[in-house]
Amino acid sequence: MPDHTRTTKLNLSAGLASVLVALALVVLKLWALGATGSLSVAASLADSAMDMMVSLGGLMAIIYAARPPDDDHHFGHTSVEDLAALGQAIFILISAGAISFAAVVRLMRPDQDALTDQGRGIMVMAASVVLTFALVLWQQRVARATGNRVVRADSLHYMGDLLPNLGAIASLWASSRFGMESIDSVVALAAAALLVLGALRIGKSAWDALMDRRADPAVITGIAALAGSWPGVRGFHDLKTRTAGSRIFVNLHLELDGDQSLRDAHAIGAALRRAIIQAYPAADVIIHKDIAQAAAVDHGT
Repeated sequence: MPDHTRTTKLNLSAGLASVLVALALVVLKLWALGATGSLSVAASLADSAMDMMVSLGGLMAIIYAARPPDDDHHFGHTSVEDLAALGQAIFILISAGAISFAAVVRLMRPDQDALTDQGRGIMVMAASVVLTFALVLWQQRVARATGNRVVRADSLHYMGDLLPNLGAIASLWASSRFGMESIDSVVALAAAALLVLGALRIGKSAWDALMDRRADPAVITGIAALAGSWPGVRGFHDLKTRTAGSRIFVNLHLELDGDQSLRDAHAIGAALRRAIIQAYPAADVIIHKDIAQAAAVDHGT
């Protein structure tokens, strides 16, 4: 892993790029919506506005979560990521409902308003696809270099945005070429459905973290395997985990030989802690040392 300063700078660069791209897309799509009156463009505009909020929240979370623990926050500040995500999920659901309502109303009208200036709208949406794809490439590069889960999640979110943008292009082309105005509303409904699915996924993840849900089972299994096979460890118990933002908090009780020195017992625990953090860089590990049952019996006889 790179040093802390370089890691923070890379994460900030990805967060700032995300905000700037989202802002550019909002401006472009506002102009395209005014020119075309397309609901699919409106759905894509709402999605980009949500992206800008998510990106701002992510950037603020990266900055705030990087602060070290203090007297009021002994476990750090990473839960702010989950609070921001939960609020964003609620806002996304409301926007998706508004888009769906407008699309259904337009579909039920026999005299739908014709779209205008589809060529300009197609150009804007094509530019949106290019900008989004470039952002995703940079975010994935940063995520690979730093392991930051916020950047990785934001990258996945923007990859999901490519489909609504392509759908808007298709609906504008169909309207221009064949006069099929209803396709615009259908694409808007599909985009709204994707927004709902994304919001529910983000909201559930944030809610689980705020409720101290355990870490991914694969992570727990990996930590247990390390502890169970570590030299000098007779056994372990009370392996407990919880997530907060991009952090994983781990508590673990080791069973050690009670006849060895405190220095040796500490060295075993410290080495295991370093190994867990190396395997799972987002982990914050606390290890307790207990006397193994067999050692305690032998020591008392």
